[in-house]
Amino acid sequence: MNPSSIGQPLAATVTAVRRIGDSAPHNAFTDLARHRDRWFCVFREGSSHVSGDGTIRVLVSPDGRHWAAAALLTRDGADLRDPRLVTRPDGRLQLYAAAATGGATKTFQTLTWLSPDGHRWGDPTPVGERDVWLWRAAWHGDVMWGVGYATRDPRFVRLYRSHDGVDLHPVVGTLFADGYPNESGLVFQPDGTALCLLRRDRGTATAQLGRARPPYRDWHWTDLKVQVGGPALLRLPDGRLVAGVRLLDGRARTAICAVDAERGELTELVTLPSGGDTSYPGLVWHDELLRVSYYSSHEGRTCVYLADVTLGR
Repeated sequence: MNPSSIGQPLAATVTAVRRIGDSAPHNAFTDLARHRDRWFCVFREGSSHVSGDGTIRVLVSPDGRHWAAAALLTRDGADLRDPRLVTRPDGRLQLYAAAATGGATKTFQTLTWLSPDGHRWGDPTPVGERDVWLWRAAWHGDVMWGVGYATRDPRFVRLYRSHDGVDLHPVVGTLFADGYPNESGLVFQPDGTALCLLRRDRGTATAQLGRARPPYRDWHWTDLKVQVGGPALLRLPDGRLVAGVRLLDGRARTAICAVDAERGELTELVTLPSGGDTSYPGLVWHDELLRVSYYSSHEGRTCVYLADVTLGR
């Protein structure tokens, strides 16, 4: 972290919001990436929040303003959920999503697709363990790290590593287990420190911030004393941390927050135009601007939006 930035609070302003995904009855669960000088946004299209017909829509844009369809990923008999984009060291774009199958008691299998250009994706490959949903992955050097969560009891999150982004090896079998941990955000600091923002849904259900140094087997956790959903975590070039989350304090909204890892604090900076069924942002910092994909039903139907957020002090 840049020492000159410590203690200087961030200020955030939403400067633009565009609706970019509204073709399906329910458009939700987004992620955002910049790849080969273009923007890619992925999200689920389905008939409702939970339904058996989920597909993955990929949109592309040259400027973040004008968007076009790049691909539609489907799988017979499965509900494809919560896509995540990862830019790889080898120049390809990778997409992870979960395939939910079955009736009242569903099973989950993480799938991954690889693409050279964001348009051609080929067939998916199952990765990881059944019913341990790889939620978030990030490359650090030549190794990819990912956090998955158990979709059945006993509930826990697990840390994986991979040298190719496909063959996943558990590093910490039980990374965290108390309070039904599940969704996460994951980033790495320049000194190698890993930080994990973790959602929980039982007990106090307060979010946790985990920290570990290589080889990432010994983690220390801080209770952030707030409830969040759909966390995304991003390190800015000056070393500061921002998160995109749904704040669960009685008024449903998607917000951009500052994360103080030293003090163990998460502070809301700005609320995005949102309400009702909302959250699951993707975060990208580019040209001194924070771009945020997210979904919301505040305009009456659940749609995907892209917000421009300026950050200053």
